[in-house]
Amino acid sequence: MSMPQTETTLLDEERYRLLVDAITDYAIYMLDPTGRIASWNPGAQRFKGYEAPEILGEHFSRFYTEEDKLIHLPELALRTAATEGRFENEGWRVRKDGTRFWAHVIIDPIWDRSGQLLGFAKVTRDLSERKNAEAEIKRNRDQFEILVQGVMDYALYMLDPNGYVSNWNAGAERIKGYRADEIVGKHFSQFYTEEDRANGEPAKSLETALREGRMEKEGWRQRKDGTRFFAHVVLDAIRNDKGEIIGFAKVTRDITEKVEAQKALAKAREDLFQSQKLEAIGQLTGGIAHDFNNLLMAILGSLEMLRKRMPDDPALTPLLENAIQGGERGAALTQRMLAFSRRQELNIKAIDLGDLVRGMMDFLQRSLGSSARIETRIPPYNAVVVTDPLQLETALLNLVVNARDALAGEGTITIGIDEHDVTAEGGFLKPGRYIQFSVADTGEGMDVETVNQATTPFFTTKGVGKGTGLGLSMVQGLTEQSGGKLHIDSKKGQGTTVSLFLPRAEEGVIPAEEEPVHQPNSDAPPKTLNVLAVDDDALVLMNTTLMLEDLGHRVTEAYSGTEALDLLHGNEIEFDLVITDHSMPKITGSELASEIARHWPHLPVILATGYAELPPGGDAKLPRLPKPFSQAQLQDIVAAVIGTRTLNK
Repeated sequence: MSMPQTETTLLDEERYRLLVDAITDYAIYMLDPTGRIASWNPGAQRFKGYEAPEILGEHFSRFYTEEDKLIHLPELALRTAATEGRFENEGWRVRKDGTRFWAHVIIDPIWDRSGQLLGFAKVTRDLSERKNAEAEIKRNRDQFEILVQGVMDYALYMLDPNGYVSNWNAGAERIKGYRADEIVGKHFSQFYTEEDRANGEPAKSLETALREGRMEKEGWRQRKDGTRFFAHVVLDAIRNDKGEIIGFAKVTRDITEKVEAQKALAKAREDLFQSQKLEAIGQLTGGIAHDFNNLLMAILGSLEMLRKRMPDDPALTPLLENAIQGGERGAALTQRMLAFSRRQELNIKAIDLGDLVRGMMDFLQRSLGSSARIETRIPPYNAVVVTDPLQLETALLNLVVNARDALAGEGTITIGIDEHDVTAEGGFLKPGRYIQFSVADTGEGMDVETVNQATTPFFTTKGVGKGTGLGLSMVQGLTEQSGGKLHIDSKKGQGTTVSLFLPRAEEGVIPAEEEPVHQPNSDAPPKTLNVLAVDDDALVLMNTTLMLEDLGHRVTEAYSGTEALDLLHGNEIEFDLVITDHSMPKITGSELASEIARHWPHLPVILATGYAELPPGGDAKLPRLPKPFSQAQLQDIVAAVIGTRTLNK
């Protein structure tokens, strides 16, 4: 048996009412045609705050903000719903307590069967949480955009899946030189060098990021103006929730300065290592040369005495002369070794380089023979430096002979003198005024590795038996001891220029004239002197004694400074002269000279040494006899010292 139509309708209406009242997440209520509230569900009460008795019969406009009322938005909403069949929008609405919430609103018109407007059905949903979440997302996005745009040391930008630039930060503009409107939409491969593009590096980078999720690399990149910089690059693949690639995030940092700093640090370490190595070699070489000097002193002195006493025998004399020449070549070698170790005695004087070159030209040309031609570039001004003239002549001869050997046939050697002023720090020369004294050849030249080793002791390219490998080392030692620097400029097949940068003498300094050879004073010395000879090397001491006795002097030997002081304090012999070695254990020659000056101020002392340096406190004005010395040199210095002392008494 079926229900009557009226009961069915009432039942449906009851079910609908129960359904509406059960909904608490939506405000569902009715408006009459004028906009006054005709019904109110619990959802409306929950998030609008009004009880049904408070709000029924009130106009729905009270839920709108004052700003929306001023623009008549409530009336517009009803009119739109009536004319278009529906009104839907989102906006701020007001609760009973005055607080606002973000609402999604739908208003539908209700018509009767005759087309008469009965009212409006209004559904409102509180979207405040979503709105706040969206606002937070936007705020975070804005903050992230500010952060990204504020980063100036990194280029941060996105690529689409095909590698085209989709956004651009300020750091990218600073590093790469492109504005956003110039580069967005362009392929990122234009940042790569021509060589990398030819090798397919951009595509390889994307493939690596796709395959492994990330690509990290360092290499050269190119700016808008074509200049290059060394970059650290990170490329990350970006995927959506489904794992589909949506683009790439790219971070680039300019690390050119860091790389250059690392190179400079590595070079500084290498320079320090080379300096320490050369210092160690120099100390070793100086010690060996000193000991070798003592041996040569004994050999050459004994040979000289033998030559004086041996009868003139045509069969023996050439052998003796060969032995002496061999000893003299050994002495020249030790002088080069001491020059390298900067321990040779320099006779420092002001010298005009132009005069030195002009005075040596005939000798140099004869040394070269007819195959090579020498040209000079001597300025009209005085190029005055302060160094050892004899050592510099030897250095020039070494450089010219090296240039001749490099020619391997005909060619030109140019000796040049130029001014060279250094005003800024950072080069291989300190700021100051220099004279560049150079020897250039048109020979085969040297590669970089050979140039770097050229001044290394005992390094030579001349083959076995054709060079000692100490020539350039000696020149370098002389140059640095004179306050300058040696520089080699050479390229394979383009010749070589070796330059000595020597500090220019101060204004007003004039070259020293040749000193006259000491002549014995006619009033002194007496025919026979009592000489105290001091040396810890028995061979050298015996040789010195033989030379002095051969000159007619009486000699007392002491094998140490302590023994010499004991003899002096003993007062058994009144000595006229002391000749002492410098390098001795416990008491050095300079220390012995200081003691003698304190207790016996009128007793002259001659220091026999091959060293240039004396310890602090030593008397730098002591007359010195360079080792190995000949009998003639010994005789000259004894005559000069005793003659001077006699005049001063």
